[in-house]
Amino acid sequence: MAETPAPTPLSLKTQVVRFVITGGFSAVVDYGLYAALHAFGMPLDPAKAIGFIAGTATAYLINRRWTFQASPSRTRFLAVMALYALTFSVQVGINHVFLRVFADQPWRMPVAFVIAQGTATIINFIVQRAWIFRLH
Repeated sequence: MAETPAPTPLSLKTQVVRFVITGGFSAVVDYGLYAALHAFGMPLDPAKAIGFIAGTATAYLINRRWTFQASPSRTRFLAVMALYALTFSVQVGINHVFLRVFADQPWRMPVAFVIAQGTATIINFIVQRAWIFRLH
């Protein structure tokens, strides 16, 4: 049986575009679940935590194959979970802070979400590209 040749590494630009597309889709999953859970009576912080978990699981699955073209790996999966634990804390914490900063504003939830999501996205891309999914 012939081995399949390794895929040609994608350019930084292509990876960024794919990461942004994947992130946009994953953010819809995250925010949609966050908003729905809150609308059904769940407090903001637990709703945000559940949304984050669903969104980042979506992002990992798509980015591993499409953005970074990586094969499945237990070590890589554990590294991504450790990264997501860090960005989970960062994102939920930043979201919480900005919900308080904008406490009485009707737009507080989406603005806090965008600030928190943007910060986590930048951290995730840098760490995933530089360490977790780098091509050897």
